[in-house]
Amino acid sequence: MQPAIEVHRLTKTYPGGVEAVKAIDFAVEPGDVFGLLGPNGAGKSTTIGMLTTTILPSSGSARLAGHDVVREPLAARSVSGVVFQDAVVDRALTGRHNLEIHARLWGVDPVARPQRIVDLAPPFGIADILDRPVASYSGGQRRRLEIARALLSEPRVLFLDEPTVGLDPRIRYELLDLIDGLRVRRHMTILLTTHYLDEAERLCDRLAIMHEGRIVAMDSPSALLAGLGREIVEIRVADDPAAALGALRSHGIANGDAFAVGSSLTIPLRDGSAHHAVAAITGLGIDTEAITTRVPTLDDVYLRLTGTRLDEAA
Repeated sequence: MQPAIEVHRLTKTYPGGVEAVKAIDFAVEPGDVFGLLGPNGAGKSTTIGMLTTTILPSSGSARLAGHDVVREPLAARSVSGVVFQDAVVDRALTGRHNLEIHARLWGVDPVARPQRIVDLAPPFGIADILDRPVASYSGGQRRRLEIARALLSEPRVLFLDEPTVGLDPRIRYELLDLIDGLRVRRHMTILLTTHYLDEAERLCDRLAIMHEGRIVAMDSPSALLAGLGREIVEIRVADDPAAALGALRSHGIANGDAFAVGSSLTIPLRDGSAHHAVAAITGLGIDTEAITTRVPTLDDVYLRLTGTRLDEAA
């Protein structure tokens, strides 16, 4: 089966030599949710821009349902929908008017337009507010309207660029549930960009971690986490973390995937128990300020690959 999204050596260099995206490769199968995870400035939004034909690639190629985004931009747009990070709905118009205009612009059959709007509104929780000006909507309601708007043309691929930024936790949770349901109800391919770890872990079949324009890891969330083992020991040392990490490695307590950031050491445990590891660390006489054990997170994966916590880099 042909991938819904195919990206090969895709690159974007802006005037002045700023390399926003550096020769990335990935493919997304039909019906999958694929995530681009990384902080602001990692290249996620530029990648979305190239795939949705709003940014011209410097080199490389990308296809949506077989259509080249540079050579066949209209065909690529016809099979895709996009919800950008910044709101694009007209706040002065009603929700219904916004949907009607978008349907006309995307060539939705005039006979089918009214019913399609009626069918989309209830699942998105906007049926009761369609005839209100969008300026009166909450942030969550505007996001729901924007996603409904993107689905009017019945796209095969949906792009969601940071869809929950700025929303309060309850509204964000409701929106995630709505996005999760799109795949089930519509068998739609979704490419999601986010710097929220819980979103990536909950929604994505596979994800790519981006750092400074490059993809530094790509797999399912569970496989990325499995690469760090079942448990992690985290140590805060009083001084010289590099020497402490060297001592742990020389005694077989830490492997090559252990890492230090600042005064904290993170030691993935592939074999043995955390209890035995802590006892062994204590026996070395390292001057520690704190020792904790926990399960790995995607932030640990990102930290090991980049040396920076995702929330600090965002």
